[in-house]
Amino acid sequence: MQLTASAPTLEDQAQPAAPTKIVLAGKLFDPYTLQLLDNQAITICNDSGMILDVSPLSAISSNFASFDGEVIDLRHLTVLPGFVDTHVHFFLHPYAETSWVDQVTKESIVERTIKATVHAKRTLMAGFTTVRDLGTEGAGDADIALRKCLSSPGALIPGPRYFCVTRAIAPTGTYGPKSSLYVNKEGIDDVTGVDVADGTQECVKAVRRQIGAGADWIKIYADYAVRSRASEVSRRVGAASMATFDYDELKAMICTAHAYGVKVAAHATNRSTIIPLISLGVDSIEHAYDMFAPDSTAVEMFEEYAGHKTKYVPTLAAYYTMTQGKGEIWDRAANSFKAALELDLDNISCGGDTGVFAHGANALELSLMVRLGADWKKVLRWATLGGWETIRSRMWEGEAGKTRLAQVGDLKEDPRIVGDNEVPFGAVRKGFIADLIATPGNFAADFEGAVSAESIQFVMKGGKIYKRDGLPLV
Repeated sequence: MQLTASAPTLEDQAQPAAPTKIVLAGKLFDPYTLQLLDNQAITICNDSGMILDVSPLSAISSNFASFDGEVIDLRHLTVLPGFVDTHVHFFLHPYAETSWVDQVTKESIVERTIKATVHAKRTLMAGFTTVRDLGTEGAGDADIALRKCLSSPGALIPGPRYFCVTRAIAPTGTYGPKSSLYVNKEGIDDVTGVDVADGTQECVKAVRRQIGAGADWIKIYADYAVRSRASEVSRRVGAASMATFDYDELKAMICTAHAYGVKVAAHATNRSTIIPLISLGVDSIEHAYDMFAPDSTAVEMFEEYAGHKTKYVPTLAAYYTMTQGKGEIWDRAANSFKAALELDLDNISCGGDTGVFAHGANALELSLMVRLGADWKKVLRWATLGGWETIRSRMWEGEAGKTRLAQVGDLKEDPRIVGDNEVPFGAVRKGFIADLIATPGNFAADFEGAVSAESIQFVMKGGKIYKRDGLPLV
């Protein structure tokens, strides 16, 4: 059969898309200077989603009648870079709804994955345009497929830019779920919450296995309540967090990951565990809630932390949620964070261990930091640029990283070339990806209200608008 095509009519001929759009910001937060800049115009490339220019409105024409692209007027709002949550678990939901053990052993991977997609959208709508997921907790490698759906050129669902670890690593007998019938077996019904490894050779293999699976990061459980089964007869022993891996095992994992260009996050609560990790160059410490010793204050303990590049992710929101902000555990977490503030420690990022509490309530971590005495401007920095500085790849570090960062303004970091997880984010500057959010709130007068999910009126990720006038567009 011969097919003939008729020439398109004038009505059929679509006009080419405008190459740029402009966002007008009444105020713009700059995490580099900690300043709120008045009346800024942000020019964004529609194709790449990159920021092409940021200029005061007074420096350019305020008459956009001749501009054929979209003008997004947010002059009644404060615009800032999209928030970054550096510690989430999309495959978990609040323990107040379902216990961790029941989630891991009674909810199928299909159910948990579908819930993860819901969590991703809620997180994005709350203004968090990037997250680091530190373990699927029994859902295997499902986060790798989820990342493809969220962060690839063919993204299928709305959600934040997604960094993941697949399975965290812990030694035999350490992590759950733990069977009450077969106490010498790992997991329940072949479901384990981690990748189990013992000895340096197995540890190296586990790291290689995760990296080969596609992990952005490696996560290690460096201390944990190893003797939890003793709780029935010895509560303090059962609850005590103790070192899991020895020094050689930790060194083997960290060195192997770094050799492959992959960063390492360590679950570590105790000072005795944390100091060796820092000396080995671990990239982030998760929790660090017990920076005390019988003969030293938390401030003295954190003095050993100061001066190192290792990022501190205090996960205050998880401890606050589990304790209702009361009791010894919360007091230790809060006092450890206050000690870091007293030392003016700045290598901090905002990660709440979200999943222990509700996805979409991620800003609780920021609010708790301010409640405990942190400067709100620094908290905004830790939640934006500090988030990128934490979770970006090792290709952005060292002298090569400094050179690369100095050339960002040359627009070389196009996501179509470098990939979604390699673009610079966390600041509104030329060459960064356009991850923007906006709120009508007053940070100085009501910080918690300003950063709450309900106050986030506008969300853009990678130059694409996902929320406008407080309403989701997807």
